Amino acid sequence: MSANVGKSDEGREAVIEIVSLYAAQKKIYPRAVTGLFARWRWGLVWFTQLLFYGLPWLQWNDRQAVLFDLASRRFYIFGLVLYPQDFIYLTGLLMISAYALFLFTAVAGRLWCGFACPQTVYTEIFMWIEKRFEGDRQARMKLDASPWSFNKLWRKTGTQVTWIALGLWTGFSFVGYFTPVKALWAEAFTLGFGPWEWFWVLFYGFATYGNAGYMREQVCKYMCPYARFQSAMFDKDTLIISYDEERGEPRGSRGKKVDAKAAGLGSCIDCTLCVQVCPTGIDIRKGLQYECIGCAACIDVCDQVMDKMSYPRGLIRYDTQNGLAQHLSPSQKLRRIFRPRVVLYSVILLVLCVALLGSLLFLRSPVRLDVVRDRGVMSRQVEDGYIENLYRLQVMNASETQQQFTVQVSGMAGLQLVKPVAFELAPTEARWVSIALRVPPETAAQAGAGAHHILIGLTGHSLDKAGAIQGKIELIEKSTFVVPR
Repeated sequence: MSANVGKSDEGREAVIEIVSLYAAQKKIYPRAVTGLFARWRWGLVWFTQLLFYGLPWLQWNDRQAVLFDLASRRFYIFGLVLYPQDFIYLTGLLMISAYALFLFTAVAGRLWCGFACPQTVYTEIFMWIEKRFEGDRQARMKLDASPWSFNKLWRKTGTQVTWIALGLWTGFSFVGYFTPVKALWAEAFTLGFGPWEWFWVLFYGFATYGNAGYMREQVCKYMCPYARFQSAMFDKDTLIISYDEERGEPRGSRGKKVDAKAAGLGSCIDCTLCVQVCPTGIDIRKGLQYECIGCAACIDVCDQVMDKMSYPRGLIRYDTQNGLAQHLSPSQKLRRIFRPRVVLYSVILLVLCVALLGSLLFLRSPVRLDVVRDRGVMSRQVEDGYIENLYRLQVMNASETQQQFTVQVSGMAGLQLVKPVAFELAPTEARWVSIALRVPPETAAQAGAGAHHILIGLTGHSLDKAGAIQGKIELIEKSTFVVPR
């Protein structure tokens, strides 16, 4: 806000002019809508939330099916057990997600935003709760404008209490992916959460409550970066929610029995219902706007109006800019899907999926072996002139079966273990195993001083719950044996 004070020629003080640099944000009251796309949207709400809230309670091999156990550094995803060393798989998953977003956006715009984004999903749930307590659009507007009364108090209180409860349950479910949810549920009754559990339950719950209950469209319009760079992935053959201006204009209200052509009017009756149902409050009739999240609520309500007026559906519809301008048929628009950028995204996405799936299913060993030389004693001469090196083996069982192993070495003549090493690994156990290797003096003399390549391996078997041998496992890692000068 700024103020200007001036003086007239007679020396009198001029009128103060106040200029407001900011306009107050008007609250949006989206109208409830039914229709094909609304059913799709609610179907995805049910699917995503049953998945999110239910997955922590699902059991697999007598444990939680999906658990990211940060304390023990093990990540369980059904039958897959991952360690921090498997970070490369997370990188691959993020790359697949990015290219999938690029592909779907290039083909059909912001489908993710309109139907499956957590912000959209939780806003839909919170608005449903608000509608149950406070009524539909007109009732909510009237309630907010009215003075405080018992009716307003209990309706607003009911909305807030339910929102807070849902937010806390959402935070609890989120933490249940990192702390065993059954133990977390038992702690909930005694308020025995640890400090970080308390923090994340409250933080995630508050974020859900604030974003879906109050900020809503502000998150999509101002906080989400996707709204800003989506134009880089759009082109004139991208399927977007479009208003058929050629058919709809000039718009104007009229009775059902009025002949629109005779009255010089288009199909749009200017009812503004498409604006009233929009969760971001935009007018789709003004063309493509970055605030549009592609939820298709305007399509559902416009089709209902067209039905009542006995006009053909599709005044607002999913279409492409080229389709509208050139009056392309559905088959022509379908052929334009396979354009260079879409083909490129598809090929890259397919390669990434095959590579990730192939590495997980066929290349990933159920046991990991890392060889670390003992830095305290690089090399030493022991009895009878033997040269000895010490090593530590980090062995991680990435399966949920018991493993039995013996250590094998090779690479230099006469290389041997000081004593045989055999051990067992429990399911998902990680262990450090120390070994000592020796070579006879003649081998050391022949090899000469310096580092020499050797191989350290594990040979073993998996055991089922009854103790029967299931299959053979062999692992080999390269290392070096140091002969001192």
